[in-house]
Amino acid sequence: MNNYLSISLEVQKALREGKPVVALESTIISHGMPYPQNVETALRVEQTIRDNGAVPATIAIIGGKLKAGCSPEEIEYLGRKGQAVTKASRRDLPVLLARKEDGATTVTTTMIIAAMAGIRVFATGGIGGVHRGAQQTFDISADLEELAQTPVMVICAGAKSILDLGLTLEYLETKGVPVIGYGTDELPAFYTRHSGFGVDYRIDSPEELAAVFKAKIECGLKGGMLVTNPIPEEYSMPKETIDCAIEQALREAEQLGIHGKQCTPFLLAKIKDLTGGDSLAANIQLVLNNARLAAKTATAMCK
Repeated sequence: MNNYLSISLEVQKALREGKPVVALESTIISHGMPYPQNVETALRVEQTIRDNGAVPATIAIIGGKLKAGCSPEEIEYLGRKGQAVTKASRRDLPVLLARKEDGATTVTTTMIIAAMAGIRVFATGGIGGVHRGAQQTFDISADLEELAQTPVMVICAGAKSILDLGLTLEYLETKGVPVIGYGTDELPAFYTRHSGFGVDYRIDSPEELAAVFKAKIECGLKGGMLVTNPIPEEYSMPKETIDCAIEQALREAEQLGIHGKQCTPFLLAKIKDLTGGDSLAANIQLVLNNARLAAKTATAMCK
């Protein structure tokens, strides 16, 4: 076994017995929400996965160990430490491991550690993608490259609406990543169900999601699969409202010179303020919705 990988006893037992396991990221804990909502949400998401028949595996880097399955105490630790925890992408892993430091895993690093542990399904909020203005800045999330090479199904509420969604879809097509709409023909845009962009395929059941991913793996096709699961209708924000907040947040980020890995946390926090907290409530609900679907899909895979 990888000397740096630490799999919790619960997750080890589930994998050994062929039970469904769902990976969860930790950036949403340390960088995505304020304390204590971050810890409360993380524990609710874990419980939602249990309620739907699977075992949760919250993934993080703690003390230089790649953790596949965090304890409630470790989740509390990450939540309290907040943005003092390094937001860890692929490039950060060797340094954090060698220095025995902590890291909050992004979509990219959660996929890497999940694949190491043998976990095939991962539920998150939204993936990163091609940022607006990337023609000049070349600001493209490592999430897209990871989807192109690591065999994990990522279930999300679409790409974050702060991104250039059209270019994000073009990039995924170039990399051969199938973009599946769960119960929808349209790419959801995180806080809202509507983006105006189509997906590659629509699938309406966890069983078919599992069958498609199984076919991909058994054919030896490289990379993962992106499943976009729209936020429930009752929590979806009007597209005009969220677009207006995003435009204002982007202007402020540009004025302040914020870019790189600081960009997304700044924009999400600013959008929360501009929407009076509505975006945070929507964020929590979409993550819970994705956890439910991930647990059902992981269960279908095991069957």
